[in-house]
Amino acid sequence: MIAGNGRFPVLALEAAARLNIDVVTIAIEEEASPDLKALSTTYYAISLGALSRLIEICKNEGITQLMMCGQVKHAKIFSSIRPDWRLFKLLASLREKNTDALIGGVAKVLADEGIQLVDSTLLLKDLLAPEGVFTKRKPDTEELKQLRYGRSIAEALAGFDIGQSVVIADRACVALEAMEGTDAILRRAHELTGGKPQLLIKSSRRRKHLLFDVPVLGPATMEVMRETNTVAATMDAGRTLLLDRDEMLEKANRYGISLTGIAVSTD
Repeated sequence: MIAGNGRFPVLALEAAARLNIDVVTIAIEEEASPDLKALSTTYYAISLGALSRLIEICKNEGITQLMMCGQVKHAKIFSSIRPDWRLFKLLASLREKNTDALIGGVAKVLADEGIQLVDSTLLLKDLLAPEGVFTKRKPDTEELKQLRYGRSIAEALAGFDIGQSVVIADRACVALEAMEGTDAILRRAHELTGGKPQLLIKSSRRRKHLLFDVPVLGPATMEVMRETNTVAATMDAGRTLLLDRDEMLEKANRYGISLTGIAVSTD
Protein backbone atom coordinates (compact mmCIF):
# COMPACT_ATOMS: atom_id res chain seq x y z
CA MET A 1 0.00 0.00 0.00
CA ILE A 2 1.14 3.51 -0.85
CA ALA A 3 -0.37 5.58 1.97
CA GLY A 4 -1.24 9.27 1.87
CA ASN A 5 -3.12 11.32 4.43
CA GLY A 6 -6.54 10.96 6.01
CA ARG A 7 -8.59 8.01 7.24
CA PHE A 8 -8.57 6.08 3.97
CA PRO A 9 -5.29 4.17 4.58
CA VAL A 10 -6.18 3.52 8.23
CA LEU A 11 -9.50 1.94 7.29
CA ALA A 12 -7.88 -0.11 4.53
CA LEU A 13 -5.29 -1.48 6.95
CA GLU A 14 -7.96 -2.28 9.54
CA ALA A 15 -9.94 -4.14 6.86
CA ALA A 16 -6.81 -6.06 5.85
CA ALA A 17 -6.25 -7.09 9.47
CA ARG A 18 -9.82 -8.43 9.71
CA LEU A 19 -9.20 -10.47 6.57
CA ASN A 20 -5.79 -11.68 7.82
CA ILE A 21 -4.05 -10.02 4.89
CA ASP A 22 -0.46 -8.93 5.47
CA VAL A 23 0.24 -5.44 4.13
CA VAL A 24 3.53 -3.71 3.42
CA THR A 25 2.86 0.00 3.92
CA ILE A 26 4.94 2.51 2.00
CA ALA A 27 3.96 5.80 3.61
CA ILE A 28 4.46 9.19 1.98
CA GLU A 29 6.24 10.84 4.88
CA GLU A 30 5.02 14.36 4.01
CA GLU A 31 1.41 13.14 4.19
CA ALA A 32 0.81 9.88 6.06
CA SER A 33 0.11 9.52 9.77
CA PRO A 34 2.79 7.73 11.82
CA ASP A 35 -0.08 5.74 13.37
CA LEU A 36 -0.07 3.57 10.24
CA LYS A 37 3.10 1.86 11.41
CA ALA A 38 1.32 -0.01 14.20
CA LEU A 39 -1.30 -1.32 11.74
CA SER A 40 1.17 -2.53 9.13
CA THR A 41 2.89 -5.88 8.76
CA THR A 42 5.93 -4.04 7.39
CA TYR A 43 6.35 -0.29 7.23
CA TYR A 44 8.48 2.10 5.19
CA ALA A 45 8.40 5.89 5.00
CA ILE A 46 9.62 7.57 1.82
CA SER A 47 9.61 11.09 0.42
CA LEU A 48 6.97 12.12 -2.08
CA GLY A 49 9.58 12.37 -4.82
CA ALA A 50 11.37 9.07 -4.17
CA LEU A 51 10.15 6.96 -7.10
CA SER A 52 13.39 4.96 -7.30
CA ARG A 53 13.16 4.13 -3.59
CA LEU A 54 9.56 2.99 -4.05
CA ILE A 55 10.62 0.59 -6.78
CA GLU A 56 13.57 -0.63 -4.70
CA ILE A 57 11.27 -1.45 -1.76
CA CYS A 58 8.88 -3.32 -4.03
CA LYS A 59 11.70 -5.36 -5.50
CA ASN A 60 13.17 -6.19 -2.08
CA GLU A 61 9.76 -7.17 -0.67
CA GLY A 62 8.68 -9.14 -3.73
CA ILE A 63 5.72 -6.77 -4.28
CA THR A 64 3.98 -7.00 -7.65
CA GLN A 65 0.76 -5.16 -6.76
CA LEU A 66 0.33 -1.72 -5.20
CA MET A 67 -2.83 -0.09 -3.84
CA MET A 68 -2.88 3.71 -3.49
CA CYS A 69 -4.84 4.82 -0.41
CA GLY A 70 -5.19 8.33 0.97
CA GLN A 71 -4.79 11.81 -0.36
CA VAL A 72 -1.65 13.53 -1.52
CA LYS A 73 -2.43 17.23 -1.75
CA HIS A 74 -2.01 18.34 -5.34
CA ALA A 75 -0.53 21.68 -4.32
CA LYS A 76 2.20 19.88 -2.38
CA ILE A 77 3.41 18.25 -5.58
CA PHE A 78 4.32 21.72 -6.81
CA SER A 79 5.51 23.31 -3.55
CA SER A 80 7.27 20.51 -1.66
CA ILE A 81 8.30 17.74 -4.01
CA ARG A 82 12.00 17.04 -4.51
CA PRO A 83 12.03 14.50 -7.34
CA ASP A 84 14.74 11.88 -7.60
CA TRP A 85 16.30 11.28 -11.02
CA ARG A 86 13.61 8.82 -12.10
CA LEU A 87 10.70 11.06 -11.17
CA PHE A 88 12.48 14.13 -12.58
CA LYS A 89 12.78 12.32 -15.91
CA LEU A 90 9.10 11.40 -15.80
CA LEU A 91 7.97 14.95 -14.93
CA ALA A 92 10.07 16.37 -17.76
CA SER A 93 8.35 14.02 -20.22
CA LEU A 94 4.79 15.05 -19.29
CA ARG A 95 2.89 17.46 -21.53
CA GLU A 96 0.50 18.17 -18.65
CA LYS A 97 0.87 17.77 -14.88
CA ASN A 98 -2.70 16.90 -13.95
CA THR A 99 -3.58 13.85 -11.88
CA ASP A 100 -4.17 11.52 -14.82
CA ALA A 101 -0.91 12.44 -16.50
CA LEU A 102 1.22 12.31 -13.34
CA ILE A 103 -0.16 9.14 -11.74
CA GLY A 104 -0.60 7.54 -15.15
CA GLY A 105 3.07 8.18 -15.83
CA VAL A 106 4.07 6.69 -12.48
CA ALA A 107 1.85 3.67 -13.18
CA LYS A 108 3.62 3.10 -16.50
CA VAL A 109 7.06 3.28 -14.86
CA LEU A 110 5.91 0.78 -12.23
CA ALA A 111 4.38 -1.52 -14.85
CA ASP A 112 7.69 -1.55 -16.71
CA GLU A 113 9.20 -2.88 -13.47
CA GLY A 114 6.53 -5.59 -13.13
CA ILE A 115 4.49 -3.71 -10.51
CA GLN A 116 0.77 -3.14 -11.13
CA LEU A 117 -1.56 -0.64 -9.49
CA VAL A 118 -4.78 -2.24 -8.23
CA ASP A 119 -8.21 -0.88 -7.25
CA SER A 120 -7.68 1.47 -4.30
CA THR A 121 -11.11 0.55 -2.88
CA LEU A 122 -10.39 -3.19 -3.04
CA LEU A 123 -10.69 -3.70 0.74
CA LEU A 124 -13.44 -1.13 1.31
CA LYS A 125 -16.23 -1.98 -1.12
CA ASP A 126 -18.76 -1.85 1.72
CA LEU A 127 -17.94 1.84 2.21
CA LEU A 128 -18.78 2.93 -1.34
CA ALA A 129 -21.75 5.28 -1.59
CA PRO A 130 -25.07 3.57 -2.42
CA GLU A 131 -27.49 4.80 -5.06
CA GLY A 132 -30.29 7.07 -3.87
CA VAL A 133 -30.83 9.17 -0.76
CA PHE A 134 -29.12 7.53 2.23
CA THR A 135 -29.81 10.10 4.94
CA LYS A 136 -33.02 10.74 6.83
CA ARG A 137 -33.67 14.03 5.09
CA LYS A 138 -34.38 14.04 1.37
CA PRO A 139 -33.52 17.08 -0.75
CA ASP A 140 -36.54 19.30 -1.32
CA THR A 141 -37.80 20.38 -4.75
CA GLU A 142 -35.65 23.50 -4.92
CA GLU A 143 -32.55 21.65 -3.76
CA LEU A 144 -33.11 18.95 -6.40
CA LYS A 145 -33.17 21.59 -9.14
CA GLN A 146 -29.94 23.11 -7.88
CA LEU A 147 -28.27 19.72 -7.47
CA ARG A 148 -29.17 18.76 -11.06
CA TYR A 149 -27.74 22.05 -12.27
CA GLY A 150 -24.59 21.49 -10.24
CA ARG A 151 -24.13 17.97 -11.54
CA SER A 152 -24.22 19.17 -15.15
CA ILE A 153 -21.31 21.48 -14.31
CA ALA A 154 -19.44 18.86 -12.24
CA GLU A 155 -19.67 16.30 -15.04
CA ALA A 156 -18.18 18.78 -17.51
CA LEU A 157 -15.49 19.74 -14.99
CA ALA A 158 -14.52 16.08 -14.48
CA GLY A 159 -13.55 15.84 -18.12
CA PHE A 160 -10.77 18.37 -17.60
CA ASP A 161 -9.14 16.44 -14.71
CA ILE A 162 -8.83 19.40 -12.37
CA GLY A 163 -11.20 19.29 -9.40
CA GLN A 164 -14.00 16.99 -8.26
CA SER A 165 -16.34 19.42 -6.52
CA VAL A 166 -18.77 22.18 -7.42
CA VAL A 167 -20.67 24.41 -4.99
CA ILE A 168 -24.07 25.86 -5.91
CA ALA A 169 -25.99 28.54 -4.00
CA ASP A 170 -29.12 30.47 -4.91
CA ARG A 171 -29.22 28.81 -8.37
CA ALA A 172 -25.70 29.99 -9.21
CA CYS A 173 -22.37 28.18 -9.51
CA VAL A 174 -20.33 29.77 -6.73
CA ALA A 175 -17.09 27.78 -6.72
CA LEU A 176 -15.23 25.13 -8.71
CA GLU A 177 -12.53 22.99 -7.14
CA ALA A 178 -8.98 23.00 -8.42
CA MET A 179 -6.17 21.94 -6.06
CA GLU A 180 -7.51 23.22 -2.76
CA GLY A 181 -9.71 20.30 -1.68
CA THR A 182 -13.34 20.00 -0.56
CA ASP A 183 -13.07 21.78 2.80
CA ALA A 184 -11.39 24.80 1.24
CA ILE A 185 -13.90 25.14 -1.59
CA LEU A 186 -16.83 24.96 0.86
CA ARG A 187 -15.33 27.69 3.02
CA ARG A 188 -14.51 29.85 0.00
CA ALA A 189 -18.07 29.53 -1.32
CA HIS A 190 -19.47 30.30 2.13
CA GLU A 191 -17.48 33.53 2.24
CA LEU A 192 -18.49 34.50 -1.29
CA THR A 193 -22.23 34.07 -0.62
CA GLY A 194 -22.26 35.63 2.82
CA GLY A 195 -23.48 32.39 4.37
CA LYS A 196 -26.41 31.50 2.09
CA PRO A 197 -27.44 27.82 2.03
CA GLN A 198 -25.22 26.00 -0.43
CA LEU A 199 -25.02 22.57 -2.03
CA LEU A 200 -22.02 20.36 -2.77
CA ILE A 201 -21.70 18.19 -5.85
CA LYS A 202 -18.81 15.73 -6.04
CA SER A 203 -18.09 13.95 -9.31
CA SER A 204 -15.59 11.16 -9.85
CA ARG A 205 -13.57 11.01 -13.02
CA ARG A 206 -15.27 8.93 -15.71
CA ARG A 207 -12.42 6.44 -15.68
CA LYS A 208 -13.32 2.76 -15.83
CA HIS A 209 -10.90 2.12 -12.95
CA LEU A 210 -10.62 3.20 -9.30
CA LEU A 211 -6.84 3.02 -9.10
CA PHE A 212 -6.36 6.53 -7.66
CA ASP A 213 -8.01 9.86 -6.84
CA VAL A 214 -11.25 8.32 -5.55
CA PRO A 215 -13.61 10.96 -4.06
CA VAL A 216 -14.21 10.65 -0.32
CA LEU A 217 -16.62 12.01 2.27
CA GLY A 218 -16.37 11.49 6.01
CA PRO A 219 -17.29 12.89 9.42
CA ALA A 220 -14.89 15.81 9.04
CA THR A 221 -16.65 16.83 5.83
CA MET A 222 -19.98 16.84 7.66
CA GLU A 223 -18.53 19.24 10.21
CA VAL A 224 -17.35 21.59 7.48
CA MET A 225 -20.72 21.31 5.72
CA ARG A 226 -22.43 22.35 8.94
CA GLU A 227 -19.97 25.20 9.46
CA THR A 228 -20.55 26.51 5.92
CA ASN A 229 -24.34 26.01 5.77
CA THR A 230 -23.96 23.32 3.10
CA VAL A 231 -27.33 21.61 3.32
CA ALA A 232 -27.09 18.83 0.73
CA ALA A 233 -24.60 16.90 -1.39
CA THR A 234 -24.60 14.42 -4.24
CA MET A 235 -21.84 12.04 -5.24
CA ASP A 236 -21.26 9.18 -7.68
CA ALA A 237 -22.70 5.93 -6.33
CA GLY A 238 -20.23 3.07 -6.23
CA ARG A 239 -17.34 5.44 -6.90
CA THR A 240 -17.20 7.56 -3.73
CA LEU A 241 -15.85 6.32 -0.39
CA LEU A 242 -17.80 7.12 2.77
CA LEU A 243 -15.13 7.02 5.46
CA ASP A 244 -16.20 6.06 8.99
CA ARG A 245 -19.64 5.67 7.48
CA ASP A 246 -21.71 5.22 10.65
CA GLU A 247 -20.22 8.29 12.33
CA MET A 248 -20.57 10.29 9.13
CA LEU A 249 -24.24 9.40 8.73
CA GLU A 250 -24.97 10.13 12.40
CA LYS A 251 -23.56 13.62 11.94
CA ALA A 252 -25.33 14.20 8.63
CA ASN A 253 -28.67 13.22 10.16
CA ARG A 254 -28.06 15.29 13.28
CA TYR A 255 -27.22 18.36 11.19
CA GLY A 256 -30.10 17.84 8.74
CA ILE A 257 -27.79 17.31 5.77
CA SER A 258 -29.13 15.38 2.79
CA LEU A 259 -26.78 12.97 0.97
CA THR A 260 -27.58 11.25 -2.32
CA GLY A 261 -25.67 8.75 -4.46
CA ILE A 262 -26.17 9.12 -8.22
CA ALA A 263 -25.74 6.24 -10.66
CA VAL A 264 -23.20 7.11 -13.36
CA SER A 265 -21.84 5.47 -16.47
CA THR A 266 -18.15 5.13 -17.35
CA ASP A 267 -18.83 4.20 -20.99
